Amino acid sequence: MMKFLMMMIFMIPLCFLNNMFWMVQMFLLLLMFMFMNMNMNIMNFCNLTYMMGCDMISYGLILLSIWICLLMIMASENLNKMNFYINFFMFNIIILLIMLYLTFSMLNLFMFYLFFEGSLIPTLMLIIGWGYQPERIQAGMYLLFYTLFASLPMLMGIFFIFYNYNCMIMYFFKFFNMDFFMLYLSMILAFLVKMPMYFVHLWLPKAHVEAPVSGSMILAGIMLKLGGYGLFRIMIIFQKINMKYSLIWVVISLLGGLYISLNCFCQVDMKSLIAYSSVAHMSLVICGIMTMNYWGYLGSYVMMIGHGLCSSGMFCLANINYERLHSRSLFMNKGMMNFMPSMSLWWFLIMSSNMAAPPSMNLMGEISLINSVISWSYLTMIILIMISFFSAGYSLYLYSYTQHGKYNMSIYSFYTGMSREYLMLMLHWLPLNLLILKIDFFMIWF
Repeated sequence: MMKFLMMMIFMIPLCFLNNMFWMVQMFLLLLMFMFMNMNMNIMNFCNLTYMMGCDMISYGLILLSIWICLLMIMASENLNKMNFYINFFMFNIIILLIMLYLTFSMLNLFMFYLFFEGSLIPTLMLIIGWGYQPERIQAGMYLLFYTLFASLPMLMGIFFIFYNYNCMIMYFFKFFNMDFFMLYLSMILAFLVKMPMYFVHLWLPKAHVEAPVSGSMILAGIMLKLGGYGLFRIMIIFQKINMKYSLIWVVISLLGGLYISLNCFCQVDMKSLIAYSSVAHMSLVICGIMTMNYWGYLGSYVMMIGHGLCSSGMFCLANINYERLHSRSLFMNKGMMNFMPSMSLWWFLIMSSNMAAPPSMNLMGEISLINSVISWSYLTMIILIMISFFSAGYSLYLYSYTQHGKYNMSIYSFYTGMSREYLMLMLHWLPLNLLILKIDFFMIWF
């Protein structure tokens, strides 16, 4: 595990050299292939050291982190053209990648907490440093306070576990079973805010709307998955008590997901609509983890990987329109099929993946999650049907609004899609739809 970390650390000096924008992308691609070539023991932790290790959950999420960071740099070509603090921008992304890598590979709970919180700082710098509107300061404050307010009780919970059990290694958590409500609440609340669960989700649309495309991609692609990863790890301790209280989280998530899905139809900002759709998808992931059965865990994991690729691609598409029209409003983004017919194909492919059409990973994840939640209680069936139906509805709403209709006559000059943008969208779409062929890889990890 350390060799990959050293490779990332030695990429930092590259960020401060001139004309190294493409070189950092090449190194990230090389790192990706080296990590994929790692000898992976699916059933247990592998590459174990005293502090670090990698099992199937962290393996998939580390791969996703490297992939999204590579695509973030590819999407930010405009910053490179304008030379707008591009060296600090790449430095920020590499630091964020190191933080995420350490978060997903740490076995020590306290070190996991440190890097879990540390990943917030580069994200905040991305939003405040390279965001578009002056409101980005408020969005940054929302992000910081929501996350930190929920995380401080978790720190107390970690100290409590160490005081009572004298152990912080996550691998040994399966030997503990803690039936203490305040500890349970303090430990899982930080992850529920990060997911985010309905009622504590307000920071997400604000952060997405004000963030640059790279910030939106990393927020939707990886930062939301930190919450799911933490729940996977921490639920081992709280199996007994979670059976009593899982009803609360499942009901809040299902009803919140339904309400948010309806709320998506009222949005006029493309980024805001995509951000709210992320909340709706993550509500299903929370339900799957809280049911604590095989299908729930499998569906949550597949949905996390699938949603990370899909929502990141959607933010790329929104940014491609924004770079040309300088507006995210659905009223301005009309009739794009007339200008960019080839881009319209990519809009359709990524929107169809978002509505869980075959052969995307989202379909497999949604089927598994519906299976697990209905087996938990058949009363949830009607709400799950409505969430699935409305998610298809708002995906079609976004596609049809942007691609069809009479185009805006105030547009004087325009340029069509570039090969870099098509490549970037293909690199989102291909793993999202080809990994369904390797679904056995996701089915035997616990």
